[in-house]
Amino acid sequence: MSLKMTRRTLLASAAGVSAAAFINASVLKAEDSTPAEFTKPEGFRGNLKQSVSQWCFASTPIAELMAQCKKIGMVGLDLIQPGDWPTLREAGMVVTMGSMPEITIPVGPNHAENHEKIIAAYEKYIPMAKELGVPNLIALAGNREGQDDATGAKNTIACMKQVMPLAEKYGINIVMELLNTKDHLDYQCDSTVWGVEVCDGVGSDRFKLLYDIYHMQRMEGDIIQTIRKYHQYIGHYHTAGNPGRNDLDDSQELYYPPIIDAIMDTGYTGFLAHEFLPKKGFESLYNAVCLCDR
Repeated sequence: MSLKMTRRTLLASAAGVSAAAFINASVLKAEDSTPAEFTKPEGFRGNLKQSVSQWCFASTPIAELMAQCKKIGMVGLDLIQPGDWPTLREAGMVVTMGSMPEITIPVGPNHAENHEKIIAAYEKYIPMAKELGVPNLIALAGNREGQDDATGAKNTIACMKQVMPLAEKYGINIVMELLNTKDHLDYQCDSTVWGVEVCDGVGSDRFKLLYDIYHMQRMEGDIIQTIRKYHQYIGHYHTAGNPGRNDLDDSQELYYPPIIDAIMDTGYTGFLAHEFLPKKGFESLYNAVCLCDR
């Protein structure tokens, strides 16, 4: 499956349209088998709160996905649009990262002309997030479109500083995602240092980074040292293997056990969401949860 037809489709799609409508379910046919025998293994600890991005299992009905995730000790689903927030709440699952139709990868706060729309979206969804127990809402910087990084940071800071008083009032975290520009061409928040600069400029404990391990492996490498150095800026983690954005197995260059240990060593208490394209359907997710359990 092309990466451009998965996450990009989800976050850049028109408002109110499900990402599943854009993804060919036949490409994800490995998901179709979700055997009931996958349950929490003996000795499962669950100290690290794990979830999965819904788009990775786009052809699986959300009720079935929630049921299977519960069986293996996961606490919720990630990157969920507002229409499904009540569904997870009623099922006793957490929306570990809320998405919003107005917040997309290419159109972000890095350009001043987008500020009014973005601020209005957060004003709409922050109170809803509080009501429905959604602790985190995503932020996406937007594409450069020829703009230099200093100007992009200045604009992003100016926009998010207007959002954060409301987020602080309701106790909601706004978390800006780091993405690689090999998959997401032209995206501005493609380095940890740039993200940290924006966090410092915004100056709120409620504004953090979503450190996507796969994306930052492609851009920077040095994952464990970066986590140790900048952990106070990180409010959420995503996983995937590299190369291929597939399972967290021995076919790829990222070795997750020491990465997860490094995260836990920082005292992290937030969520870790799996965001990979499973080669073996639900078995892949089960294996990832067991691998990352602490």
